Amino acid sequence: MTSSSSSGGGGSSDPGNFVVYLIRGRWFMVFASLLIMSGAGATYLFGIYSKQIKASLGYNQETLNLIGFFKDLGANVGVLSGLIAEVTPPWFVLLIGAGMNFVGYFMIWLAVTGKIAKPAVWHMCLYICIGANSQNFANTGALVTCVKNFPESRGIMLGLLKGFVGLSGAVMTQLYLAIYGNDAKSLILLIGWLPASISIIFVYIIREMPVVRQPNEKKIFYHFLYISIALALFLMCITITQKQLKFPHAGYIASAIVVCILLFLPLLVVIKQEVETWNLKKLPIDPPTKVTVEKPPVIASKPASSSTQLGGEKQVSCFSNIFKTPDRGEDYTILQALLSIDMLIIFLATFCGLGSSLSAIDNLGQLGEALGYPTLTISTFASLVSIWNYSGRVFSGYVSEALVANLGFPRPLMMTIVLVLSCIGLLVIAFPFNGSLYIASILIGFSFGAQLTMLFTIISELFGLKYYSTLFNCGQLASPIGSYVLNVKITGVLYDKEPHKQFLNIGHVPVKELTCIGVQCYRLSFIILAAVTALGALASFILVIRTRQFYKGDIYKKFREDTKAGEVDMATTSSTGQR
Repeated sequence: MTSSSSSGGGGSSDPGNFVVYLIRGRWFMVFASLLIMSGAGATYLFGIYSKQIKASLGYNQETLNLIGFFKDLGANVGVLSGLIAEVTPPWFVLLIGAGMNFVGYFMIWLAVTGKIAKPAVWHMCLYICIGANSQNFANTGALVTCVKNFPESRGIMLGLLKGFVGLSGAVMTQLYLAIYGNDAKSLILLIGWLPASISIIFVYIIREMPVVRQPNEKKIFYHFLYISIALALFLMCITITQKQLKFPHAGYIASAIVVCILLFLPLLVVIKQEVETWNLKKLPIDPPTKVTVEKPPVIASKPASSSTQLGGEKQVSCFSNIFKTPDRGEDYTILQALLSIDMLIIFLATFCGLGSSLSAIDNLGQLGEALGYPTLTISTFASLVSIWNYSGRVFSGYVSEALVANLGFPRPLMMTIVLVLSCIGLLVIAFPFNGSLYIASILIGFSFGAQLTMLFTIISELFGLKYYSTLFNCGQLASPIGSYVLNVKITGVLYDKEPHKQFLNIGHVPVKELTCIGVQCYRLSFIILAAVTALGALASFILVIRTRQFYKGDIYKKFREDTKAGEVDMATTSSTGQR
C-alpha cells in the first residue's frame, strides 16, 4: 500500500502541517523580505532628524554634511556584508545587521537627547556609519537571497524590494507620529529598534532555495506591485493631508494602522498561492504519470589543461586569469569583475549620479529653509522623495524587465535616461521658481530610486550571480565617495560661505549657528551637481554602446536551462519513488 505522501506528494491535510509548509515556502520568504526592506531605509530620513543633531550638538553645516557623508559611507560600503555572506548563511548576516542597527542609532539618540556627554564629532560619525551600514546586511541577507531564488525575475524582484526600501522613510514617519508624536528625536529611537526587531523575527525564514519557475510567477509579483502602489498612494495622500490640516494624535494612530494593514496585505496573496499549491500536491496520481526524460545531446568538452589532467596537482593562481574575462552574463570572479572596463564605467556613472542625488536629498531640509518654506512643508519634501524613490525603483524594475525580455532594450539605456531626469531636477533647484522644490523632490527621488535598481540589476546581468553578494555591494562603493566630494567638499563648503557674506553685508557678526537665506545659498553648488550628473549620463551611454549586442541576445537562457535541469531531476526522483 502506498502512503498518501507518495501517491499525491502533499502529505497530511492537518492545518498545522500547512502552516509549516506556508512558513517554509518561497513566497512567504518573499513576504518576510518585503517587511525587512520596509524597515531598511532609515538613512533616507536623515533630512528630518539632521536638524535635531545640528541644533542639539551645535554643529555647523560642514560638520553636519560630514556626518551625512559617514551615513552615506555606511549605507553604501557593503563589501564586508558581501564577504561574510559568501561563507555564512543569510540568518547570520541578518543578525549582524540587526545588532549594528540598534547600537548605531541608539547611541545617536542618547547623544541628541543629552543622556550621555556630548560626543566628539568622530564618535557621531562612527555611530551613524555603524547604524547605516546595517542596511547593507539587510540587503545582502534578504535581497540578494531573493534574487538568487528568482533569477529570471531579478529586475522585478530588485525593483519591488528596493521599492519597499524607498517607501520605508514614509512608513516609519507614520509609525513614529503614531507612537511618539511629532518629535524628531524619538524618530531616531524608532529607527534604532524597529528594523532590528523585524530582522530578528524573520531571521530563519530567509534562505536560498532550489530555483523553480512557476507559470504564474509574474502574476504573483504583479499582485505585490498593486499592493505596494496602494501603499505608496495612501502614504502620499496622508502625508499631504497631514501638512494641510492639524492632525490629532488619534488621526496619526489611524493612519499608522492603515499602513500596517497594507504592509501585511501581501501575506494574503502568499496564503492564496500556497493553498493552491498545497491542494495540487494532495491530488492523487492514478494511474501514475509516465515521466519520459530525454537526455540532452553530449557535447564534446575541451581537453583538460595540463594543470587539471594530473588530478589537480598543479594549482593555478587566482591572479592568473584576472584579465581573461568570460563572456558577459557568465560568472566573473570578484577580481575579474572589479577590474573590468564595464565595472569602471559603472563606478563613474554611480559616482556622478548617486553622489549628486544623495547630496541633494541630504540638503533638503536646509534647501527648504533657504528658500523660505514653512517647517511643516519642509518635512513634506522628505516624504515626497521617499515615495517617488519607491516609484523609481519599482518602475525601473518592472518596466526595464519587460523591455529587456520583449525588445532587447539595453538596461543601461534606462540608466542614462534617469540620469538626465536627475540633471533636470538639480537645475530646477539651482534656478528655483514658485513650488519648484516640489518638482525637484519628485524628479530627484524618482531618478535616485531608479538608479539603484538599475545599478544592482546591471551588475547581476553582466557579471553573473556566483559572487553577487560581494559584487552587489562593491558596485555601490562609488556612491559614498561621490557624496563626500560633492556634498561635504563642495555643497557644504559653499553653503557655509554664503551666510558670512550676508552678515557682513548687513554689518552684523553672527555668534551662533549661521543660516543662509535666499536662492544664492545653493545655486552654484547645484549647477556643479547638474554638470557632474550629465557626465554620469555620458558614461552610462558608453556602457549602452558596449553592451547593446549582449542585451539583444537571450540573457536568461542559462537560468532557464538550469531550472529545466532541476525540474527533470525532480521528475526523475518522483517517478522513481512511485515505482
